[in-house]
Amino acid sequence: MLHLAVLAPFLAAVLIPFFYKALRKIHTGWFVLPVPLLLFLFLSTYFKDVWRGVHNVYTLDWIPSLGINFSLYIDGLSLFFALLITGIGTLVVLYSIYYLHITEKLGHFYVYLLLFMGAMLGVVLSDNLFILYTFWELTSISSFLLIGYWYYREGSKYGALKSMLITVFGGLSMLGGFLLLYTVTGTPSIREIIERSDLVLNDTAFPWILILILLGAFTKSAQFPFHTWLPDAMEAPTPVSAFLHSATMVKAGLYLVARLSLLFAGNDLFFILVTGFGLLTLCWGSYMAVRQTDLKAILAYSTISQLGMIMAMLGFGTGVAILAAVFHILNHATFKGSLFMVAGIVDHETGTRDIRRLGGLFTFMPITATLAFFGTFSMAGFPLPIFNGFLSKEMFFESSRHFEHASPLVETVAPVLPVLAVLGSIFTFVYSVMLFFRTFAGKQRDTLEKKPHEAPFGMLVSPLILVSLIVIIALLPNFFNERLLAPAVAAINGEHFESHIKFWHGWGNPALYMSLIVLAVGTFLYLIRTKWESFYQILPGKLSAAKSYDAIVNGIFKGSTSLTRAYMTGSIRSYMAYILVFFIILISVTMTVTDGFAMSLEDLAPLAVPEFSIAVIMAAAAIGTVLMKNRIAAILVLGIVGYGLSLLFVFFRAPDLALTQLIVETVTVALFLLCFYHLPDLKKEYQSARKKVVNLVISVSVGVIVTLVAISSHSTKLFEPISDYFIENSYELGGGDNIVNVILVDFRGLDTMLEILVLGLAAIGIYSMIKLKGKKGENE
Repeated sequence: MLHLAVLAPFLAAVLIPFFYKALRKIHTGWFVLPVPLLLFLFLSTYFKDVWRGVHNVYTLDWIPSLGINFSLYIDGLSLFFALLITGIGTLVVLYSIYYLHITEKLGHFYVYLLLFMGAMLGVVLSDNLFILYTFWELTSISSFLLIGYWYYREGSKYGALKSMLITVFGGLSMLGGFLLLYTVTGTPSIREIIERSDLVLNDTAFPWILILILLGAFTKSAQFPFHTWLPDAMEAPTPVSAFLHSATMVKAGLYLVARLSLLFAGNDLFFILVTGFGLLTLCWGSYMAVRQTDLKAILAYSTISQLGMIMAMLGFGTGVAILAAVFHILNHATFKGSLFMVAGIVDHETGTRDIRRLGGLFTFMPITATLAFFGTFSMAGFPLPIFNGFLSKEMFFESSRHFEHASPLVETVAPVLPVLAVLGSIFTFVYSVMLFFRTFAGKQRDTLEKKPHEAPFGMLVSPLILVSLIVIIALLPNFFNERLLAPAVAAINGEHFESHIKFWHGWGNPALYMSLIVLAVGTFLYLIRTKWESFYQILPGKLSAAKSYDAIVNGIFKGSTSLTRAYMTGSIRSYMAYILVFFIILISVTMTVTDGFAMSLEDLAPLAVPEFSIAVIMAAAAIGTVLMKNRIAAILVLGIVGYGLSLLFVFFRAPDLALTQLIVETVTVALFLLCFYHLPDLKKEYQSARKKVVNLVISVSVGVIVTLVAISSHSTKLFEPISDYFIENSYELGGGDNIVNVILVDFRGLDTMLEILVLGLAAIGIYSMIKLKGKKGENE
């Protein structure tokens, strides 16, 4: 059933286009809504097993010979994320029904959204590295489609491509780390890899494994300097932004680090990289958020900063830090999801998200403003017992001060960590206060496209539920701790962590004074922000991660364009020359390095007069083909070479190969004759002496190198020939007397299937181009 739950969104995505076309008068979202809701209810049934410490593994064989099976594993951590994905997904779908008009291309939107949801479920529930990677890349593809949903906007296309390039780069790096992990441990199972952590930590490849995997996590979770894709992803419809930021894609990197913490925890390199980049991302994201004027841009940079905060806590590695990280993931989902929905409501009902034009909306939109109040001040960590964000932020401050069994390196950098935590939190407070007061307080600053008014009730339901959770979690934190957080922490730490979350820890708690510093300094900076905003001209000034990305991508495009123009001359002769020269160099170097030029005349088949005569005729025909001036004669003489090879196969007792060669040669000659009209006129073709010499050198070199390869393949035995295996097993395993057929159909069945697939795709492409060309002609 768990496999079906993961596949359910994909199966539903197949059906959505039919619902969309058949029932256009009904919003497609109503057909999608039951999918995440039912998945949430189904996954909730695993609570009992997780509380008892029972971890379920479900496996479907896929490629067992390579150890790649569709294995799903549900424990406290995977259940926690799966419930977030489906729970927030339900609210996002409900919100989208009222946000997206029925005239939109809803069939496309909900297909992409379901693919995204299914891919995220696959990521958090997979126990096999390569299955996880497959779903990981599916999240990149589906998010690309969602961000580019409004494809007619330049910003949407740019943001979609940017997210794709950065996250796929990280995904490929992560795949390299996974392959190294598999090589070192001998298993793709994440559970078994963690059990063999000693092998990984003591292997010389460990630094590369860690760095490559973290590249995948950092790019996905928008850690500095890979954060630049996230603000541009705001071109997506607001329901997508709410889903992406609160429960899905950006949380995938956090999940990966959390899942592999048992493998890497306690290592100084892991601590420095994860904690260092986490705190840097926290400070930079919160600092840059204050600079923004678009509501969604502020929230995008706030997500970057919050992700950095969570990543840093995962790097701390202590029980308190891990609990704080998981707790803040939950809290962030509630307040960030609600705030994105509020931003969408403001945009939907006023026509703008620019805080320089907004203001005074509390009068016109009191319910939306109230929802925003709870979301922003929870995000700011304001010290009131109704804001869940304050509780996890206090735990963050506490965890930044204490490290168990710290190494000398950790003890050296430890004093700086609370300072950076407070610094990032100060700017978090500033942008939170700025977001709320500049949008809902004061007076309206500009004439808006729409007269502000409260959103319809249906659009308010989802953020209202999330805001209710903010308050409920704040008032009853240990209810959620015992049932949801503790099992997730145990899955990350490998052992149960006793904890009790409470609002008040007494006046002697240093975390309280850190919060008061944030409150005081943050308020002061907000009040005098006009006096220090010019500092952004110095830092970052002209430096920009976005500009760096553009420079790198544009440089690659320009370089590839120049290189392509240099060799794409339109001359088939030039293309063949490049290919053959590369072939000559590659084979020559390989044979030299492997001592492949050795020749042995032992165990050769006897050469009689008929074979020798046919070989001479074939050589003469090959030379004659080059010298021919008539096209028909050249085609027929070339056919002699192929038919001569068929005769040689007959003499060497290979009738199957002879028949195959005979058919291929006949078809080839027939095709040449059918294309006769389009072939170049050999008599009128002119080539300079230089070209003729180059042609001669290349052709002779290819002939010589192929001859040497053929001789070397007989003379050099680097390993036992595989032919013995086929001879012994073709009949028993393949059930056929013909070894060649069994190899093609059974032993190389996958290869043959993929070759057929390539031909099928090529046929579809050709057919599509012909059809499109026909339609274009009709339109003209």
